[in-house]
Amino acid sequence: MGCALEMKREGSCVDDGASGTISGQTRILRAGVICGILPFLKDENGKGLSDEDIRAEADTFMFEGHDTTASGLSWVLYNLARHPEYQERCRQEVQQLLGDREPQEIEWDDLAQLPFLTMCIKESLRLHPPVTVISRCCTQDVLLPDGRVIPKGNICIISIFGVHHNPSVWPDPEVYNPFRFDPDTPQKRSPLAFIPFSVGPRNCIGQTFAMAEMKVVLALTLLRFRVLCDQAEPRRKPELILRAEGGLWLRVEPLSAGPQ
Repeated sequence: MGCALEMKREGSCVDDGASGTISGQTRILRAGVICGILPFLKDENGKGLSDEDIRAEADTFMFEGHDTTASGLSWVLYNLARHPEYQERCRQEVQQLLGDREPQEIEWDDLAQLPFLTMCIKESLRLHPPVTVISRCCTQDVLLPDGRVIPKGNICIISIFGVHHNPSVWPDPEVYNPFRFDPDTPQKRSPLAFIPFSVGPRNCIGQTFAMAEMKVVLALTLLRFRVLCDQAEPRRKPELILRAEGGLWLRVEPLSAGPQ
């Protein structure tokens, strides 16, 4: 939240800089240099986006995709450090996938061939969702199971953290168990029980990129280092982005026979 407040205080500076950049880039677009983007810079009525609209989208990419991914990666590394058996299995999976190839030769198609690493990421996102709450405005009356109604126009706060720690859906919710997301095991839970990137038409625009980014970073890290956990148990810090009080402290050891 402190980061958001700082951004608000310095908003005029950010807006001035962004506006200048947007104006310059818009001239380039109009010149047809990157005309392939033009179809995406229009609303549903075919009207071009204003500078304010483009600036809002730029803010989403620059800020919302930065701290969230960093938080997600930090907690995944922490969970793998706490569970060395899962960490080693992830490492072996990456090693087997690459074979004789160099780590830098990892390709987009490889990312779909890392099922256990993906399971570990998803379970970490369940246990430690980077964004803990979201808000939505009801576009119509919403009837709840107990008969109560949320009137149209009300803004609701949805606790992603609460959804992910619901013991009636997730047995032993505080236990890190990647096998909850085993693709070979049929799951009876609702698809809305796991929403680290929100859900619906207003979900996270960068979720596919975020997952790919985390897979690459984790794969390259585990190929080179063994991640060890600090003895102190971290305490979650209640902010807009999930953090730990005092930070997450981990130790890394180079793998003796690992790639450099």
